[in-house]
Amino acid sequence: MTLRGNAIPATTTDQRLLDSRGTSDWLHTDPWRVLRIQAEFVEGFGLLAELPRAVSVFGSARTKPGSEEYELAERIGALLAEAGYAVITGGGPGIMEAANKGADDAGGLSVGLGIELPFEQKLNDHIDIGVEFRYFFVRKTMFVKYSQAFVVLPGGFGTLDELFEAITLVQTKKITRFPIVLVGTDYWGGLIQWIKDQMLPAGKISPEDLELMYVTDDPDEVVERIKRAHETQEREREERAAQEADAEAGGNGS
Repeated sequence: MTLRGNAIPATTTDQRLLDSRGTSDWLHTDPWRVLRIQAEFVEGFGLLAELPRAVSVFGSARTKPGSEEYELAERIGALLAEAGYAVITGGGPGIMEAANKGADDAGGLSVGLGIELPFEQKLNDHIDIGVEFRYFFVRKTMFVKYSQAFVVLPGGFGTLDELFEAITLVQTKKITRFPIVLVGTDYWGGLIQWIKDQMLPAGKISPEDLELMYVTDDPDEVVERIKRAHETQEREREERAAQEADAEAGGNGS
């Protein structure tokens, strides 16, 4: 960069860096936001890098303790922990708290990925590893990067957002296909039927896209479905590795 004449600043870069006086408006500029975003990614990756195989559980923050949905989420959290999975949630109340509590009470690893909101919301008390993010898109990346399955209980717009992002990433093969299990046939039935009646006939999705989601009411079936999918994936990986090894050995032999 070359500066001449009136374009030369009155102060040096070092001067501006080391001088504590002056406006703090720079804290709210886009370049500074980029550094904050970078810091959130680094912090999240560093904190979660050594997680064992994990499942994210989504659902409404408005679900009340003692309700049927709360107890269902708690049961699913416990079953996932007993099956050897860490349980990741958004770290808040309702379904998130229930799944974290179930995992925690069962002796599993309970993770919460919170988000800064205009109204007060803190991480629930059943989390072993927790982090709060400023940016939704950074938080979403962490859910996808460190989860091998999604379990989606009844929820609102935020739950739908996470659900359809996961489906889109799997459908477009941006990520390796993983199980997406919807819990609550009555709650999700209308949505699934609308997808079948409207999106599919209109050609907006393919018939095989309907297989990206599985709907059930049974918590044991939730975990069994995830375990079977992962066993199938592992078997397919081993078969591919064996085929590649055979092909390499054949090539060396020739």
